[in-house]
Amino acid sequence: MAGLFSPFDPDHDPKPRRFRPVPIRILIPNLMTILAICVGLTAIRMGIEGRMELAVYAVVIAAFLDGLDGRLARMLKGTSRFGAELDSLCDFVNFGVVPAVLLYIYTLTDLGSFGWAGAIVFAVAAALRLARFNVALDAPKPDYAQDFFVGVPAPVGALLVMLPIYLGHLGTLNLPALTATASLIYCVFIALLMVSKFPTWSFKKSASRVPREMVVPVIFVTVLLGAVLVSYTFEFLMVGVFLYLALMPVAFMSYQRQARAYGASIAPEQAPDAPQPVPEEGEDRSDARLH
Repeated sequence: MAGLFSPFDPDHDPKPRRFRPVPIRILIPNLMTILAICVGLTAIRMGIEGRMELAVYAVVIAAFLDGLDGRLARMLKGTSRFGAELDSLCDFVNFGVVPAVLLYIYTLTDLGSFGWAGAIVFAVAAALRLARFNVALDAPKPDYAQDFFVGVPAPVGALLVMLPIYLGHLGTLNLPALTATASLIYCVFIALLMVSKFPTWSFKKSASRVPREMVVPVIFVTVLLGAVLVSYTFEFLMVGVFLYLALMPVAFMSYQRQARAYGASIAPEQAPDAPQPVPEEGEDRSDARLH
């Protein structure tokens, strides 16, 4: 046994093995992703303790961090395979598990096992959506589809499914049994939208550049919306949910119109049988944090 570590052993390397240093530019986006996971898990604690308002705030912050870490990684040229996998796991926790648990604590618990089944359906739908996105990263995509997601992205789905919490906080819903049943149906509905192939807007292509004359108005509107979100959080989120759902048919018609225009602009033998929207995740992973 001692011979295995003998200095005369030709296979023995006397030099200690050293790990290759990790550049800070790669570490920073991953630390932000881990911070987002911590915020999401803290939302569950807030929900268990009955501080549902703080729990909703935590989910909103997690969604903000999710949109920021990938952009920061690209800006710092710190993309990595590890970061992409970590980001995907973070999305499942923050936008699949956390909103499902919060909704169950708030209202679905009144339905017992049926309510828990609804929460599980939403969490599983988020997992399936993320898995579909991960395997479709290299799928070919037409230019017109750059502005569309496949189905509702996970961060948006998380904010949508918590609508009963917003309404309850604002005093809109007061009947526990009706609220729980309606919440269960609504939860399953949002889960189906997440795993569907219904095209929804992403605005990635159209919002990649801002005309010079629009810079100041865009900054002003962004600051105004941020102020409204901070001051009237639940009202802002409730209006945002209704507006997003109302605009989904408009996004579908826009996608179909652009798909027909694209099919007519290429040679008939090259036209796809059924063009599909881009398999992107709201969790913005062009973002995908891959080399």
